[in-house]
Amino acid sequence: MSGAKGNPLIHPGPTAEEVCQQVDRILSSDEFHSPNRGRSFLKFIVSETLAGRSEFLKAFTIANEVFGREVSFDAQNDPVVRIEAGRIRRALERYYLVAGQADDILITVPKGGYVPHFEYAHDSRGAASPAQSPDVSQGIGSGNQEKASSGSRPSILLMALVMGAVLVTVAAVLYIAFAPALFVSRGPLSGRSPGEASEPKVVVEAFAGSGVPNAVEIAHGLRDEVISQLAKVDDIIVVADPSRTGRTAAAGYALQGNVQLDGSRLRSVARLVRQSDGAVIWANNYDADLRTQSKLAVQADIAQQISTAVALPYGAIFQADTGTIARQPQSGDWDTYACTLAYYSYRRSMNTHSHDTALDCLQRATQRFPNSATSWALLSLTYLDEMRFRHRLGTSSPAQPLELASSAAERAAALAPDNARALQALMLVSFFKDDIDKALQAGAAAYAMNPSDTEVAGEYGLRLAMSGKWQSGCELVSSAINKNAGPKGYYEVGMALCAFMRNDMKAAELWSRMSDLQYNPMHRLVLLSILGAAGKMAEAKQEQDWLAAHAPDLMNNIRRDITLRLQRPEDQEKFFNGLRASGAFIEPPRAEVGK
Repeated sequence: MSGAKGNPLIHPGPTAEEVCQQVDRILSSDEFHSPNRGRSFLKFIVSETLAGRSEFLKAFTIANEVFGREVSFDAQNDPVVRIEAGRIRRALERYYLVAGQADDILITVPKGGYVPHFEYAHDSRGAASPAQSPDVSQGIGSGNQEKASSGSRPSILLMALVMGAVLVTVAAVLYIAFAPALFVSRGPLSGRSPGEASEPKVVVEAFAGSGVPNAVEIAHGLRDEVISQLAKVDDIIVVADPSRTGRTAAAGYALQGNVQLDGSRLRSVARLVRQSDGAVIWANNYDADLRTQSKLAVQADIAQQISTAVALPYGAIFQADTGTIARQPQSGDWDTYACTLAYYSYRRSMNTHSHDTALDCLQRATQRFPNSATSWALLSLTYLDEMRFRHRLGTSSPAQPLELASSAAERAAALAPDNARALQALMLVSFFKDDIDKALQAGAAAYAMNPSDTEVAGEYGLRLAMSGKWQSGCELVSSAINKNAGPKGYYEVGMALCAFMRNDMKAAELWSRMSDLQYNPMHRLVLLSILGAAGKMAEAKQEQDWLAAHAPDLMNNIRRDITLRLQRPEDQEKFFNGLRASGAFIEPPRAEVGK
């Protein structure tokens, strides 16, 4: 980058040489947590900007130049560039907060694009820094700052850091003063705001290191990564420093861990302890070889696995809490978290009673706490299930549930545009309303926020696949299954479809039989098409007889249900051909049969 020209977009500002030196400083710091791909991303966008080619910094260009994607790369439906940009932003924020506080040059990547921004942290003529400037308060209340000239206003990043530090200090003082009131037992809410103090609190204790001194450093870094991953989960409260409260036992769970090193071999042990009785409700070991992975990559990978296993839907916390809360008699006093548990309990059992319980609870929650985006999102998904799983739940009239689901999803997204469940609900509703572009946009946004969320990854993968993007979609579904996404049978039948579409009938049948065939009659319909395509007429006859006895409405409206799910006519026809080969009757298309 040394031969690059000065950035023509910023004047006055750092020279190209100063920017390049700052990039080298950042990349050499242990506090810049980014894998090799992210580092290449940062170097590329900086080099292109300094060379005067910032207008070419589009997702397609970056995907081709940095990630080696083919010319067929679809930026709309492949979120790899957006995800990496988000990681770079967070890595830069961490660097400047932890190690780069005294650096002279600030490098940021503003949201909404990939062009980096360069500026001095302090005025080069010795004037007061933005942190000391008497105009800071004016800048905060001066309207749309994004449209202001960068040379006539303080650094947005430093302003944010200063204000953030002030707010954190004030919050800490208030927190210490009122800590006893904040730690309340989880129980029925009575007039509190949505979700207030109802989600489980998880104390992330200090991770121990043993073997060699380097193990202590890795243990500290691993704990930081775990906290970062858990903080992305909307349904839990992460406590990083319980010592300030003196009320450690008030938290629901404690996450403990240690790191051991033996040469280049690393083993991390983690466990989740329920504070009320000291029971270990989850534990696991993670091994790595530091000769093949950097310590930063190892920390990020293990932290992601721990977060997924502990805190995401169907993880250890929700399984433990669901067993005690979701079985309680339904009442109007249930809080939003209890309704969240009722929803996941229903999705595991998928029966009429659990569906009605979750639906009633979520309806009450949204009435009582109308600003709870998560409750609106889960209510949308519960309504939607009355349409897409109607043969399992015994519901009818798909039009009304879809409209109710759509209204609830739009409400959730309006309340919290960055809520993963709200975006997931918006994705599914849009998909079944045949607005595929909107569905995939919502799915990409949800996945970019937290790729570790197995439910989002699995559902987004299925939408990609069933809209015709089978390769990228099936890869996401496979990854979600490997991370124990649930309900497992739901995603296994998705993998059966993936194998079916690539003409691997052996794998398709195996995946289909692994899925819970009782979960949804649609699973058996998939198996019936696979058996028909494979020429296994005897087994196909058994499945057809079962469907005729248990899901006659499905067998009389096969086209309606398949066109609702598979978006491309060629994929629909392939599926129908398998059914025809099995002897099933496929009604001819009609103008009134829509999606």
